[in-house]
Amino acid sequence: MNDRPLLQMSGIVKEFPGVRALGGVDLDVRAGEVHCLLGQNGAGKSTLIKVLAAAYRPDEGTIAWEGEEVTLASPMAALKVGIATIYQELDLVPDLSVAENIVLGHELTRGGLTQRQRTNAVARDLLARLGHAEISPTRSVGSLSPASQQIVSMARALSHDTRLLVLDEPSAVLDQGEVDNLFRVIRGLTEEGVAIVYISHRLEEIRAIGDRITVLKDGITVATGLPVAETPTSRLIELMTGRSIEYVFPPRPEEPRDRGAPVLEVRGLALAGVFRDVDLTVHAGEIVGLAGLVGAGRSEILETLYGARHASAGTVSVDQRPLRRGSVPAAVRAGVGLAPEERKSQGLLLDQAVYRNITISSLGRFARGGFLRSGSERKRAEELTRSLDVRPAGVERAVRTLSGGNQQKVVLARWLLRDCRVLLLDEPTRGVDVGARSEIYQLVRRLADSGVAVVVVSSEVEEVLGLADRVLVVREGAVVHDSPAGELDESRVLDLVMEGKVA
Repeated sequence: MNDRPLLQMSGIVKEFPGVRALGGVDLDVRAGEVHCLLGQNGAGKSTLIKVLAAAYRPDEGTIAWEGEEVTLASPMAALKVGIATIYQELDLVPDLSVAENIVLGHELTRGGLTQRQRTNAVARDLLARLGHAEISPTRSVGSLSPASQQIVSMARALSHDTRLLVLDEPSAVLDQGEVDNLFRVIRGLTEEGVAIVYISHRLEEIRAIGDRITVLKDGITVATGLPVAETPTSRLIELMTGRSIEYVFPPRPEEPRDRGAPVLEVRGLALAGVFRDVDLTVHAGEIVGLAGLVGAGRSEILETLYGARHASAGTVSVDQRPLRRGSVPAAVRAGVGLAPEERKSQGLLLDQAVYRNITISSLGRFARGGFLRSGSERKRAEELTRSLDVRPAGVERAVRTLSGGNQQKVVLARWLLRDCRVLLLDEPTRGVDVGARSEIYQLVRRLADSGVAVVVVSSEVEEVLGLADRVLVVREGAVVHDSPAGELDESRVLDLVMEGKVA
């Protein structure tokens, strides 16, 4: 790795009407290194990489490339220099082939006609360079898994002779095996001298792949060039949040409760072709975690419990009363709430106000004579957002203006308002920074302590083990293990996930 900076950003300022998104950010990246960019939601990471990608023009500051100051007038200018960005929301065209996506915007033509064979050959070479020769250049991108789509995005970036690649939350939709493969690809690129700017909320990933770290807070650089190996996690958390967080996971109750009758009871639940013979019992005040690989059937189990999918066999009972299969209204009336994996597309009305997103499942209690009492809606929503510390304050603002962690608090507030008996959480901290994670964990434990039965699905084994009282391991649609969380560790869970040995 060369000690001379390939990229140097100094004093970068970016303002929008009424908002100073960046207040003076410094960042230098060396060829062949993985430079990790950390910060809470709203710290300015997204704005900074859009400045780097020339999607935004900085109001102040300088950008130097190989020691020479440059002005990046457009995203194409950034690409020509050698800077490519892969955003969290991949910008691929699903109906085009892999090869067509890779050369999109700089198609290979002769006489105005696409050179299809040459295009496929270029795509094949790039995919092989990334260690994924098994991806067919002629296959439709929409038919690929999220992990394969990400590889296609990286191939497209490398088709521009990229020397610096920005990866924004690249592991958000990947399971552990896919993350390991992503890291292998990244190491191969850095060995070729490509610089990587890696953005992630997962501090364990930073440890695994990073060389140096820059931390942003409130739009400014609070630390830069920190060696990964020499910087404790506690120090990173303190830099990001401005405070020390000693316990990310709240402590479990020390004394076992008198559980009484189960709140949620599932027997022989099946969804044809997805999962089978699921038995699950959750008592009041208990948090049960489902661990397993992406595609193992965990999310589908939650969706079936919620009535969003019609079970092919089995029963679901809440407070000893069976629920009608495939009926979300029946589940909600029985006290079941779901915070879905894709909160933006499945859990929120992004352009609606915060208060309406909170009250949407409880509108009946705010109606009188066939008319909604919006004043009562707002008042109750304000009470909930204040108790959950949703920031920024104000229930009239569109929910899309909130960070990921605060959007998740809004979803949880919706079910708090309904006094739900069973809360189903699917990837509750995906895209959520470490400070907000701690707050969400505390909230979930508080709900359990109040008597709610909680079921959590997470791709992060550490999260399942740290938050849950009991863990079920799901592999290929079957529960292969059920035990108290304290009897498991990450390696044991991964063994069960990979080997599928029935306990």
